[in-house]
Amino acid sequence: MKMAEPMVALLMGSKSDLKKVTPAEEILAELGVRVKTAVISAHRQPQKLREFVASACGEGVEVIIAAAGKAAHLPGVIASMTTLPVIGLPISSPDLGGMDALLSIVQMPRGVPVATVAIDGSENAALLACEILALKYETVARALAAYRERLAEG
Repeated sequence: MKMAEPMVALLMGSKSDLKKVTPAEEILAELGVRVKTAVISAHRQPQKLREFVASACGEGVEVIIAAAGKAAHLPGVIASMTTLPVIGLPISSPDLGGMDALLSIVQMPRGVPVATVAIDGSENAALLACEILALKYETVARALAAYRERLAEG
């Protein structure tokens, strides 16, 4: 019987966000976590988003990172559709520097939590996802500990 592999879904609302989420993909890969990446707009493709979220659990996704800028409804909409942990990643924009996205993501109503990292904080989004997965997967726990040791060494 094959052991389950840790997997994170990494969604973004626009292709323009891809450059800012690439560091998250790299860290997840480095720490041995599979990534399912998709670009789906919460506003323009709500049915596609609903289908993606509904299929995520069945495919083994255990944490969702949702990156969005400006109105940044993607993380909250996803959180309303699942009980999987959702990490909101606010993306900066020229208009308000990402403050609009940060405030939109962090101010969720009671009962629909979204963990939120810093504006453009894709590395921390990936590391937080790994910390959640490390509770279940010893391989991720060891990889995360080694990553932190490398950081401490400079």
